[in-house]
Amino acid sequence: MVRLPLTPAEVARGQRLGALLRRARGERSMLEIALDARVSPETLRKIESGRVATPAFPTIAAIADTLGLSLDAVWAEISRPDYGIGPATGHSAREQLTA
Repeated sequence: MVRLPLTPAEVARGQRLGALLRRARGERSMLEIALDARVSPETLRKIESGRVATPAFPTIAAIADTLGLSLDAVWAEISRPDYGIGPATGHSAREQLTA
């Protein structure tokens, strides 16, 4: 099967996803989060670094659940070009969840 190259928008969204997951992970180790989410540490490392720009939905769902992030909040944050500020509240997705 031939895989089509990613668009610049997909690459940028993957980078925003990785940054969001790194911030949400905070001081917790990558190994701890990966094991709790039942994904390999290497998979989490590749997603956080943006090397896997379009990870599988179940993988993102498991990681988001482990980090306490809703999938709606994750999608809202990574699909927005201005990324850092949440809609109407001025807070990121992580801040909206803890508010």
